[in-house]
Amino acid sequence: MAYRSEIANLQRVNKILLWVIVLLVIVAAGMYAGWYSAPSRIDLDIPPDLRNGTTMKVGEKHPANVYAFAHYVFQQINYWPEDGSQDYGKAVFRFAAYLTPQYRQQLLEDLKERGKAGELQRTRTVAEIPGHGYEEKRVDILGNGSWIVWLDLQMNETVNGVPVKQAALRYPIHVVRYDVSRETNPYGLALDGYSDEGPRRLTDEELKGGVK
Repeated sequence: MAYRSEIANLQRVNKILLWVIVLLVIVAAGMYAGWYSAPSRIDLDIPPDLRNGTTMKVGEKHPANVYAFAHYVFQQINYWPEDGSQDYGKAVFRFAAYLTPQYRQQLLEDLKERGKAGELQRTRTVAEIPGHGYEEKRVDILGNGSWIVWLDLQMNETVNGVPVKQAALRYPIHVVRYDVSRETNPYGLALDGYSDEGPRRLTDEELKGGVK
């Protein structure tokens, strides 16, 4: 009787172990399914200044980085080191992934009009005016992945080394979320032209400081 009782106990233990194994398999399968369906890449936009700490949501764009993106792309489109008739079109093509289709078309039309008016056989640079760099008020958050970035830039144009245009201008750049191709545009942003106000010259008072 003792022998049979021991066998029965072992059978009960085996059944318990079998159910434990089945349960572990189910849990492991659930964990694998969760891991497999989880995103392979998570975007976290880190602001440049972390001295005071920050709290960011996944996929959220920090205004400082939106400003830096707008400044860099716009500056490069307006960088004509040798001849605008060649450099302008090349710049638009090179940065096409960072422009919405509408803005890209506007730039191509501007290229055509400037060519007809003889305004391309020149060099051009735009540079941030000292003291007019990033501040929180230079980025208006419109919501739904849309911003207005206020760039204060010094434009210089020359023909055969002779200055033909020098102006301090304020550009209200419309930036939108543009998550189309991470291979060509890892930032997920694009320039969408100007706001309704359009670019204008800065006044002497504005040159001393302040955005608006």
